[in-house]
Amino acid sequence: MPNLQEILDKNAAWAKQMEEKNPGFFKRLSGQQDPDYLWIGCSDSRVPANQIVDLDPGEVFVHRNVANVVVPTDLNCQSVIQFAVDVLKVEHIIVCGHFGCGGVCAALNNQRVGLVDHWLSHVRRVHVRHSAWVDNAPSQAERENRLCMANVLEQAVNVCESIVVRDAWARGQRLSVHGWIYGLHDGRLRDLGLSVTAGDDLHFKREQVIAQLKTGSTGKLGATPT
Repeated sequence: MPNLQEILDKNAAWAKQMEEKNPGFFKRLSGQQDPDYLWIGCSDSRVPANQIVDLDPGEVFVHRNVANVVVPTDLNCQSVIQFAVDVLKVEHIIVCGHFGCGGVCAALNNQRVGLVDHWLSHVRRVHVRHSAWVDNAPSQAERENRLCMANVLEQAVNVCESIVVRDAWARGQRLSVHGWIYGLHDGRLRDLGLSVTAGDDLHFKREQVIAQLKTGSTGKLGATPT
């Protein structure tokens, strides 16, 4: 059984180290948060937002769920987007998936995993949309990689189509939306090439990125080292 006291001890040591490195850090942090980024990522424990981009607390506003899904009916996610855009005035929204995502793989392979099956129906719809590309991959690993990337792109598009983001662009607010993916095998982030700002042709950009991915070697992006 895990020793919870160890977690509390680690927290105390971390807080002490942070304060020694940057005196007054927590006092300043408690007064205001002023992040430039909203990170929408997967709940996977191997993809901690602040840690993998080496940013301190207060620098990234974060929302995470299984398979980094963004849909209009998820009031949790939509509320996070609204607070980040309207109150915190973030300038970048990053939708970040990862290779080897258990939720995406379950959706692709029609695995029954319980209540989360309902949630993964959103990913299955992404698969249907991109089935010609995903299912034509030369291996199971490559099919999973392709769906992980397609899912990031579609969820980023959903962010762009949200009322909050469209209203922000309409009033001239500085804001951009990006699609990234993370490699568990090497700890590296990849920009998938979708970066959208006000006035961009969103759907043209999506098709352009998909076309580029189709001509690239996506298997190498998500390869497991030997």
